[in-house]
Amino acid sequence: MGEPVAPLNPPLLQRAALGRALALGAWALVLLRSSSDGRLDLLLRAGFHPLVLLAGLLLLVLAGLQLRLGLGLEPDGAAERLQGRQGLTLGATLLLAGLLLLLPPQPSFATLAGQRPADRTAASTEASELSFTLPPAQRSLTDWVRLLRSQPDPRLFEGQPVRISGFVLPRPDGPPQLARLLVRCCLADAAPVGLPVRWPQQNPLPEADQWLSIEGVMAVEAASGGETLVVVPERIEAIPRPARPLEP
Repeated sequence: MGEPVAPLNPPLLQRAALGRALALGAWALVLLRSSSDGRLDLLLRAGFHPLVLLAGLLLLVLAGLQLRLGLGLEPDGAAERLQGRQGLTLGATLLLAGLLLLLPPQPSFATLAGQRPADRTAASTEASELSFTLPPAQRSLTDWVRLLRSQPDPRLFEGQPVRISGFVLPRPDGPPQLARLLVRCCLADAAPVGLPVRWPQQNPLPEADQWLSIEGVMAVEAASGGETLVVVPERIEAIPRPARPLEP
């Protein structure tokens, strides 16, 4: 006959349950805090924010169940059903959650845009018609990009007023553009769109990632393969990063 199996140590399992409760609670705090302090706007489209809040609440419930187990409030025998050594995993989980709470992400949009392929999807008919009917000064940077894709003749828009905002995106083949990031879900699928700008020659070029508001007019310039529209600024103003910098 085999050796009798030693019974599991309930106090040890209760301590493990307390560790799991702490880890789950820490991650619940990360998600709930992210949902309330605006940092999700830097990472995720607004339509997906409720899922993060729901996940945080679910983790909080699981943490409460583990806490009951760790405090010995569950029926006898519940602790003995939980086995395994999870100290290293719990420690790494707590460390990562703590770092996210203390050091929230601050993504560099210019760096990310430089690593992502430019958005080449065709503008939808509805989006292009909406951009065309908007008064020129009310079109966002993204509206202008969609409009120019649907109406590629730059002469149609020469001299029209422009009022746009975005971040400075360096280009390897020319001066920086003013750009935005389009996302379908989150930063993982972000694609940059931008407009060329005729920067004032008497001023140094703006730094990458700097957010600017530009008012000016559209002008036509010769380019390789034809003509292109550029923004000719009449006023350039540095602005803080918008609360919701990602565009659908």
